[in-house]
Amino acid sequence: MNVFVLCTGRCGSLTFARACRQIRNYTVRHESRSPGVLDYPPKHIEVDNRLAWCLGRLAEAYPEAYYVHLLRNRDDVVRSFARRGIDHPGKILHGWIYAINQAKAASKAATPARLEREAGRMVDTVAANIRHFLRDKPHTVVWIESAADRFPAFWRRIAARGDLPAALAELKKRSNRGPAT
Repeated sequence: MNVFVLCTGRCGSLTFARACRQIRNYTVRHESRSPGVLDYPPKHIEVDNRLAWCLGRLAEAYPEAYYVHLLRNRDDVVRSFARRGIDHPGKILHGWIYAINQAKAASKAATPARLEREAGRMVDTVAANIRHFLRDKPHTVVWIESAADRFPAFWRRIAARGDLPAALAELKKRSNRGPAT
């Protein structure tokens, strides 16, 4: 069985992946490849916010997969995306504003208020898509703020073997912090 951790991004996915690395009977990676390449080994846990853009293909490729919907307080996620900005096209918020929503050149003013508004729309859209996708799929919902409470149930559900106390210790650490406010 493969496990896919779906999320909006900026929600503790690296922390969650580091906790999963304490599982010895699965391989674990964080954003290991292009989301367009859905070629993962058996007994693998992939943690990647970009998987949310490939849900249909993911379900077709891995019909027996188990999923985690990783969440963080919405406003914290939105602020984190907005703080990261859109200074180059490789950032997902840049793609959301200018590629997906096709903002006009005249409306490219990236004010903090606009970035937060657009980040909120993107986060709400991705989260809704994940919720809809998971309606009929086996999954666990994990809020990163209380991940240590849900992680043991997830661990049992996937029959993980390894160092659960070390995994729980990883969940207490913050990874991939964005710019300070």
